[in-house]
Amino acid sequence: MNGKQLKNSILQWAIQGKLVPQDPNDEPASVLLERIRTEKERLIKEKKIKRSKNESIIYRGEDNSYYEKFADGTVKCIDDEIPFEIPEGWEWERWGNVSYSIQYGYNAPAKPTGDILMVRISDIQNNQVVWDGVPYCDIEEKEIPTYLLRDNDILFARTGGTVGKSFLVKQVPERSIYAGYLIRTQYNTSNLCPEYLKAFMESQLYWEQLKKGTIATAQPNCNGQTLGGMLLPIPPFAEQRHITEKLTLLTPILQKYSVSQDSLDYLNDELNNKLKKSILQEAIQGKLVPQDPNDEPASVLLERIRAERERLIKEKKIKRDKNESIIYKGDDNSYYERIGIQDIALDVETNYPNNWLLTRLKDVCQLIDGKKLTGSHICLDAIYLRGKSEGAYLNQGRFVHTGDNIILVDGENSGEVFNVPCDGYMGSTFKQLWICSELHLPYILYIIQFYKDLLRNSKKGAAIPHLNRDVFNNIILGIPPINEQIKIVSKVNGLFEMCR
Repeated sequence: MNGKQLKNSILQWAIQGKLVPQDPNDEPASVLLERIRTEKERLIKEKKIKRSKNESIIYRGEDNSYYEKFADGTVKCIDDEIPFEIPEGWEWERWGNVSYSIQYGYNAPAKPTGDILMVRISDIQNNQVVWDGVPYCDIEEKEIPTYLLRDNDILFARTGGTVGKSFLVKQVPERSIYAGYLIRTQYNTSNLCPEYLKAFMESQLYWEQLKKGTIATAQPNCNGQTLGGMLLPIPPFAEQRHITEKLTLLTPILQKYSVSQDSLDYLNDELNNKLKKSILQEAIQGKLVPQDPNDEPASVLLERIRAERERLIKEKKIKRDKNESIIYKGDDNSYYERIGIQDIALDVETNYPNNWLLTRLKDVCQLIDGKKLTGSHICLDAIYLRGKSEGAYLNQGRFVHTGDNIILVDGENSGEVFNVPCDGYMGSTFKQLWICSELHLPYILYIIQFYKDLLRNSKKGAAIPHLNRDVFNNIILGIPPINEQIKIVSKVNGLFEMCR
């Protein structure tokens, strides 16, 4: 269990009445809610707040079911909305019934100077307002009281990537209002503990209700009606205080646990990744499985590879390498590369098995460019195209078939190889990957996986990781007999499964 999961569990215990014991002498929440209703009626008559259009009272009937009575007198059974049982003395209530107001923020351009500070969503980081970065705005003085932030207000992000995030206002350094993409809710702190309400707004019950009310648009957003309609469990006021005191005591422990768990998870991931890389290194150096002298020599396999390359070059499916070479082992047990009539000594650290041969990756693989697309098109960069003939968009990207391998060349996952699930068009984000059919495909894919970090970070000065073709082409790899390739892959798969 990570820190976030543990925190969620503790918050769930808190709002279910399982975090602290109940005291039968506490004033029940029903009395507290009656005071809130009386206070709200007084403020409505004094025109300090507006009456909600969705006022209701939730109660438990003699049949032990939950009912909601609305202002027009209608009554509705809400058993299907009640998520769990709460202790004696607690009550279920709508957020809109316990809050005095649910107010949208003020819309105005941010300025370096102005009439008043204006807190935006982006100014709230890690449950704190970064006051040094809060801008000013211009607003008429008569409008300020409507949006003025006060201690114990709760701000709620209603749009964007942080939709639903809440912030409990404490210690406003100077007069401030809040911006239009925030909602502010206010309530009587004599009857409701602000920290308890904030804890509820971090609970799983809150997020589940928020998800149901979030409008599914390109920019997720939620409104005041969703917030006002949320069900929350209300404990007696004294118990609210006990719950928040307990949560305050647990917070540093949770933070310490979270840091320790994150560190442990990181170490486990690092260990797992390093272990897998070590397994791959042993595999591609011929140290993972024993050699069998009865296997067909790799030299015969290499001849078949060259024959396939020649055939595909003649068919213009791949291009001829201008610097074709042969790598061989000399009498001095060192490796050399013959390019034309010149022999060059290679600095190869690994001493590969005698029945293996060395070659460069470009001799068994080839990167085939996609095309940079302009205008309207459908391609593998975005979605997979189905049901189109091969000639339909040949000028808008390279056509690839189901089962082809493509390799990502840009971004954090550059170097990853993907198997095409359906016919489509490949844009410039990918390169088609030809791999000689004479080889055991998973063996070559494991080699590419082993060198992925080198490929991903091989372009100096690049703002984002990018696969470097030259580095890819010039990687030296050992080619074992085909039977040994199959055994190596089987062994790696088994070890990787154990790592999982």
